[in-house]
Amino acid sequence: MRIWREARHVLLSIAVGVAAFGLLVATGVGLLLGAAGVRRPVLGRVVRRVRQLAAAQRGRCAPPVPSLYTPLPDDPHERDRAIRADPATRRDTAWLAAQAALAPIGIILLAGWPSAVLGVLTPFLRRFTPAGIPLMYQGIPVTNMRTAYLMVPLGLATALIPYLFARWYIVAEGRVAESLLAPTEAARLAARVEKLAQTRAAVVDASAAELRRIERDLHDGAQARLVALAMNLGMAEDLFDSNPATARAMLAEARADARSAMGELRDLVRGIHPPILSDRGLPGAVLALSIVSSIPVDLDVRVDRRLPAPVEAAAYFALAELVTNAIKHSGASVVRVSVVDEGARLVMRVRDDGRGGADPAGGTGLTGIRRRFEAFDGTVRVSSPAGGPTLVEMELPCGS
Repeated sequence: MRIWREARHVLLSIAVGVAAFGLLVATGVGLLLGAAGVRRPVLGRVVRRVRQLAAAQRGRCAPPVPSLYTPLPDDPHERDRAIRADPATRRDTAWLAAQAALAPIGIILLAGWPSAVLGVLTPFLRRFTPAGIPLMYQGIPVTNMRTAYLMVPLGLATALIPYLFARWYIVAEGRVAESLLAPTEAARLAARVEKLAQTRAAVVDASAAELRRIERDLHDGAQARLVALAMNLGMAEDLFDSNPATARAMLAEARADARSAMGELRDLVRGIHPPILSDRGLPGAVLALSIVSSIPVDLDVRVDRRLPAPVEAAAYFALAELVTNAIKHSGASVVRVSVVDEGARLVMRVRDDGRGGADPAGGTGLTGIRRRFEAFDGTVRVSSPAGGPTLVEMELPCGS
């Protein structure tokens, strides 16, 4: 019911306003103590409470307002200096003052409902109130039934005040929160720069780790087989005249080593960039991935164009990692893969009916997927309750 929703919202706004007034006073005290050189971490504690209240208010907005705060130093004195220099502190303080100023208006609006009910019930109250007892409504003495009946339209008119203006109060409160609690363009830019720095570091680390893996695979696999091949060929050359049978056996062994080295090099190249991805694009590569899977994979691939090569590679390796995880760790009986090209973004969903419990923070392949996607400004969302199912939703910007 609209009236109940608005009354509840206004009541909560009044509570937030009262808390905002208390925190506004506490913030002023903290700033004065800091300016006076009192070395007590009062301001830091107050600011934490202010940010908690501001976060609750952001969540009440429709749509919710994002939050961006500069991380505070651990040292109490450095923290106080950072708080005073942070523009977000001034904006939060301004919001506290505005929210506290809105609280009395909310009280007036909220009081309109019981006042309206009282006005409508005035004839009933006058009838059953002894004659010697005074009865008043909104400062008007109600001494007889005629006056009591006149209070009924006044009560109904009073009900119009909260009915008409409560929604405007809610809208005004939301706009105040959006203007004062939403991050500024400078804060957004700073957060963006910080995010890009973290993403670049993660990409550099991932690239270095990938290079080390390739070097290790070459050294331990193909290189070792090529060294053995060269030794067998050299010994076969020495024995060719004196012991042809042994030389032929060593040549056969060298041929087998060459085939093994070629297979390992082929696998290594596939791990860097699958040839089928270059030849047939993402749909063909995903189809091949489903064919070689040991459990059924239901595909829904709607991609009708060639995407940029880095996007195709990131998407393919993410899907391959998730299907492999489902096979190895989840105990799933079927995996459903959806890949949809929506023009400006590539939307992917991988769902399995396994045991669930996948944790992106556990250092698994999900962490690698998230880091890879962050380099493209992509997103990864994981839902994997205990007992399953596991659903991973991914988005990659890919241009129109």
